[in-house]
Amino acid sequence: MAELARRTGAAVLPLECPVILTRAADRRHLPESLRAEVIVVAPEALTGHAIQLLISPQPEPRRRPALPRFPYHPDPVGTGSVTTSDAPCVCCGQERGWVYTGPVHAAGAPDSGICPYCIAFGKAAERYDATFTDAIEGDVPKDVVTAVLRHTPGFLAWQSPTWLTHCGDGAEFLGLAGAKELERYPDAVDDLRRRCAEWTWPPDEVEDFLGSLDKDDQPTAYLFRCRLCATHLAYADFT
Repeated sequence: MAELARRTGAAVLPLECPVILTRAADRRHLPESLRAEVIVVAPEALTGHAIQLLISPQPEPRRRPALPRFPYHPDPVGTGSVTTSDAPCVCCGQERGWVYTGPVHAAGAPDSGICPYCIAFGKAAERYDATFTDAIEGDVPKDVVTAVLRHTPGFLAWQSPTWLTHCGDGAEFLGLAGAKELERYPDAVDDLRRRCAEWTWPPDEVEDFLGSLDKDDQPTAYLFRCRLCATHLAYADFT
């Protein structure tokens, strides 16, 4: 069938599947009801195996459960701290569809394999006496410290990660950022500039450093947002 279609330019009309053509221009020869869904395959690529792949039913993607709500880390999948997994959680033993990929600060705790539900509900922190961020900056209530360190997915940093605070509360972690990403957040750049000034760097070195920030390489900035006033904050580090 594939060879016939290649030699003659014939259309292949599998039952309950889109029409397979070797030339897009041949779409106009089809009945109008068939023109909407058409697959065009170059003649040299049209083989029996290719047709089999095109007409075989494709499995539907797995529907994974909704993640717990993390007030201080609203999008842990987007930041890369949580990813999909079909393996059972090393803490609760259940297959949750998600796994935490950030740091675990505890003696004897597993380096990976904890599900985000065990973090949100405190089971992992209790079982391993673990925190998921190394430190929290600023003076905030004890319950905020506990929520950030023991009930919130952390993030990977070049050095020990630090959680920023503002307006007496923990800030929301938005992800890693470089100079390009920070163009949208001048208030975060100002915060970084203030921090660099504390290192007593000359102004030209500060600006060179800010311009060298890289989301995927060092030095890297870590972007936060105040939960109360929406001010953006950031700090940066490198090895």
